[in-house]
Amino acid sequence: MPDSTSTRRPTAVVIGASAAGLLTAAVLTEFADVTIIERDRLPDGSEPRRGVPQTRHAHLVWSGGVNAFNEILPGFADAAVAQGARLVRIMGDMISRAPNEVWFRRFLATHHRNLVCSRDLLDFVLRERVLNHERVTLRQETTALGLEGDATHVTGVHARGADQDFILPADLVVDASGRGSHAAQWLTGLGLPKVTEREVNAGVTYATRLFKAPAGAGDSFPLVNIQANPTKAPGQGGIILPIENNQWLVTLAGTRGGEPTTDPDTFVSFALGFGDPVIGQLLHKAEPISDVTTTRSTANRRRYFEKMKRWPDGFLVMGDAIAAYNPVYGHGLTVAAQGAIAVRDVLRSKGVTAPGTARHLQRAAGRPVAAAWDLAVGQDAFYPGAVQTPPTPLERYLARFVDKAVETGARNPRAMGALLDVMSMEKPATRLFSRDMLIPMLFGPRKPHLQGPPLSEDERAILQP
Repeated sequence: MPDSTSTRRPTAVVIGASAAGLLTAAVLTEFADVTIIERDRLPDGSEPRRGVPQTRHAHLVWSGGVNAFNEILPGFADAAVAQGARLVRIMGDMISRAPNEVWFRRFLATHHRNLVCSRDLLDFVLRERVLNHERVTLRQETTALGLEGDATHVTGVHARGADQDFILPADLVVDASGRGSHAAQWLTGLGLPKVTEREVNAGVTYATRLFKAPAGAGDSFPLVNIQANPTKAPGQGGIILPIENNQWLVTLAGTRGGEPTTDPDTFVSFALGFGDPVIGQLLHKAEPISDVTTTRSTANRRRYFEKMKRWPDGFLVMGDAIAAYNPVYGHGLTVAAQGAIAVRDVLRSKGVTAPGTARHLQRAAGRPVAAAWDLAVGQDAFYPGAVQTPPTPLERYLARFVDKAVETGARNPRAMGALLDVMSMEKPATRLFSRDMLIPMLFGPRKPHLQGPPLSEDERAILQP
């Protein structure tokens, strides 16, 4: 049972004011007093910060994540919309081509919504909701140096502030420090075995530039997404994300041998070179308002903490510190929110300080990670050089089945609903084997595939010279 009989309220330290750190801190306030230690100084408003390397690139929250955000922080999506974000109907408000080059119809029958805005805005709304909680204390410009305790029990954090090193005791330490986490090394330093890790690296480079939306685009212009085809290396694709302040955030991507560059003069021409030139054509009338920003930090990297045979009480790893994904799939924020809910649900039946609780927490946090990982590597593993060993026959079979599911969903609203349940992380992948998918897949009726992007007449007018 939770620590209702204790006279002292438990304490928790969260390393990193990342989305995963903030969401985990939010759920922990139900059970503990929480201190967040953050290496950077956080901005006061909707501005970028150094500690989020992907901040300038396209982000979205899938509907499974929107539900989780709202469950943790009631009214979160509405608060973000009030600041300029949009809830976008999937696929109704989207122009989207799948990796197998099938265009999705803009079906309106499904309930799924993406939350779309800049990462700066999303983080600002999240900070406003979490850091103002009476049980949350923020210590900025503070770096975690290591764990206190031993192989059986973590008792706090060794940290460095502006003036000195110090020990911050805690009943639970949460590492939410992202891709650069030192959790694996810290655990071996306590005498625990090395964690198993896996990397699937498609070699993707991202290039992003902000544009002022062209005249006529309006506030409801659809998200435009062309996904790269892993069977046609180098894979190239991109996304136009209409965000707040009448701006288009445009991210272009290319794998090894076909990467975009920081050269602003080649940005549009790169987009015109995709299998369909619609993104490049739409940018002809858009005014660039930023430089081009690139990143190569896009590998899928997972640490299997939940499978370790020994795990210390008092320690938990969350978010990108467990697994980081190729950002093109957009599942990182959704996993962070769903992982926080999983932690909350465990703590509602087990006390923060009870022996074995941390192991239960780590296993629970790993479940949404596994779902997103399978979705990401199921595509990226097929790029040349992405993995040391080629995909297994089973992985190839599953990839073909997913392609078939995409082809079916692109033409049938019932199958589309099942596909979006999985893509949006509302339901497990077994949903693809339900009657809603299998009956249309096997028996139809089947509409013909679209031969190009399903733009409306008004949307298509922006393409005209």
